[in-house]
Amino acid sequence: MAAEAERPRRGWQNRLHTVVFEADTPAGWAFDVVLLVCILASVATVMLESVPSVRARHRATLDALEWGFTALFTAEYVLRLLAVRRPLGYATSFYGVIDLLAVLPTYLSLFIPGAESLIAVRVLRLLRVFRIFKMTYHVGEGHVLLTALRSSRRKVSVFLLAVLTIVVVIGTLMYVIEGEENGYTSIPSSVYWAIVTMTTVGYGDIVPRTPLGQFLASALMITGYAIIAIPTGIFTAELATARKNLTRQACPACSAEGHDSDARFCKYCAAPLHE
Repeated sequence: MAAEAERPRRGWQNRLHTVVFEADTPAGWAFDVVLLVCILASVATVMLESVPSVRARHRATLDALEWGFTALFTAEYVLRLLAVRRPLGYATSFYGVIDLLAVLPTYLSLFIPGAESLIAVRVLRLLRVFRIFKMTYHVGEGHVLLTALRSSRRKVSVFLLAVLTIVVVIGTLMYVIEGEENGYTSIPSSVYWAIVTMTTVGYGDIVPRTPLGQFLASALMITGYAIIAIPTGIFTAELATARKNLTRQACPACSAEGHDSDARFCKYCAAPLHE
């Protein structure tokens, strides 16, 4: 695999990689814009097809559009496999799987004939909405957001653990204070109430009746307002760091992006970033 990563690419493969993966070039930008328009149009087609009146009147047109989009995305998928030195690595990556899910349901529907299978076909065709995930690949800021999320996941995990501890403690106290006669029939249901209250959703299906319970609920509501801002601050700090240090340079071997501005090798497959 190392020898494969070090092997120079052909000229056409370099040019293809630039167009398909490098969004900071004019050709790559144009490719992404056209692809984004097609993705949005294909998702709109799926949504329109689910409306009975539209489907009854324009079934042939919708089918033709669907097969056109399927052919387009199939060609795009093949081009991406040809543009990288490690096609299997891209095919098994997150966006590679999404690309496959974007075209596979339409082809699978050809092999499920019979009226009794119409429901199964519809379920398979609904998977075409996975195309909406392809948009994040073509929006440069999406890579910055993903990097910030990865960097802040430990801090946010600790924060969520603290929040979980609070709702379990408060839920247990409310179960003791209010009791089953006031709707707090169990500790899990009381914890559910604490989560609804802390997030300021307030369904109103369970409400405190006693003065002490209402006081505790009021304290939890105020705490909820303060707590909501914490993960936002953590993520914002990581976002500023990620925006400053990351580039849109795509690895020519595995197509991964989000490398540091001074990186010479891919941090995912160790292939050189520059020929």
